[in-house]
Amino acid sequence: MSSASNLIHALRPLLATALLAAAACSSSGSGAGPQSVEGKRPDGTVEMTQLQAAYIGSGSGGHGTLFYKGQAYNFNVGGVGIGGIGVSTIDAKGEVYGLQNVLQFPGTYAQGRYGFAIGTASAGDLWMKNENGVVMHLKAKREGLMLSLGGDAVAITMTQ
Repeated sequence: MSSASNLIHALRPLLATALLAAAACSSSGSGAGPQSVEGKRPDGTVEMTQLQAAYIGSGSGGHGTLFYKGQAYNFNVGGVGIGGIGVSTIDAKGEVYGLQNVLQFPGTYAQGRYGFAIGTASAGDLWMKNENGVVMHLKAKREGLMLSLGGDAVAITMTQ
């Protein structure tokens, strides 16, 4: 097998995951984005820290805190996807929409992302939506060297 064939074979699971994430974001016009939260008030806020590495495929892991109805809920986050190149840390903060009960928060989120990091200069936006209809809009501050444009499947699990 050639190196290109080996690379394609190794990336198949990532490609499948990214395609599922993209489909989840776009299915029935119900994807996460500004239109999905237009006119709605946030139900909570979230802060997250992740380490992301990408070279065609991407992987990330980290943790965060959901602030909902006066309580703080800790969670872990991990994901795989496609698109981007480099390594960076991500500190993200934002709003959570469509959360009627804290039990709706954990799950698999489809994530569309774009951004860059060169040292400490960065910009980025994350839109995520899970199977329960919970939408997160996060502003990301990155450090490292990364060009990020793609989609991910991100799993969130509660730690308490």
